[in-house]
Amino acid sequence: MGIRKPNKLAQTAVLKQILKRCSSLGKKHGYDEDGLPIDVPKGHFPVYVGENRTRYIVPISFLTHPQFQCLLRQAEEEFGFDHDMGLTIPCEEEVFRSLTSMLK
Repeated sequence: MGIRKPNKLAQTAVLKQILKRCSSLGKKHGYDEDGLPIDVPKGHFPVYVGENRTRYIVPISFLTHPQFQCLLRQAEEEFGFDHDMGLTIPCEEEVFRSLTSMLK
């Protein structure tokens, strides 16, 4: 009588099914299985702006613009980047909309 080795492919498939079922139980509404917001198109990211923390979806191409980089530095100084809310930009919404309209 020998020790039977488990079939790794079958184990992997079963584990994936279990993880998928379990992860969907704790999933927040509006987020995909990777934890990313479903309303944010590929190549974009959300930021929160102003006193009311209004959410804006901006293209990642903004990250290369010096004006947007300046906002990121201000955000890092004021809020840091390690918090649950998401990237918060410390400026008035009107200023942010004006800047982003110029960058498009």
